[in-house]
Amino acid sequence: MRIRVAEIAEAEGLVNLINAAFRVEKFFIDGDRINLDQVRSLFPKGEFLVPDEDAPPAGCVYVEQRGERAYFGLLSIDPARQRSGLGSRLVAAAEDWGREKGCRFMDLRIVNLREELPRFYRRLGYVEDGTDSFPADAPTKLPCHFVNMSKTL
Repeated sequence: MRIRVAEIAEAEGLVNLINAAFRVEKFFIDGDRINLDQVRSLFPKGEFLVPDEDAPPAGCVYVEQRGERAYFGLLSIDPARQRSGLGSRLVAAAEDWGREKGCRFMDLRIVNLREELPRFYRRLGYVEDGTDSFPADAPTKLPCHFVNMSKTL
């Protein structure tokens, strides 16, 4: 599968994909995960990687270089394609992207209430390395925080 960098013209489709994939979080947070302005604001700082063969894309991951570290987030798979291996392939593409940029580490963060995610990322070689507070301006139905994970590239 070929992975490509998404164009800003695809931002609306990315919003729809991300929000569909993150509907699983409705048990602890109301509203959409992201909006069009937020997605557009990420393009100058990083890139969205998407499978080349799908239109609209069945998955995406946002990547950003932060010095010798790379970060990925918003890993989103169309609910109809989840558990197909596409998420793992996009994580591998994000890691390759980081290596190509000369990064030595890949970072991510997840919400502690998504109990299935640490296991998924541990299988891919990530380890937990701290926590961060959830944004105070994001009201939640349940108390939560971020779990930071990283991997040497």
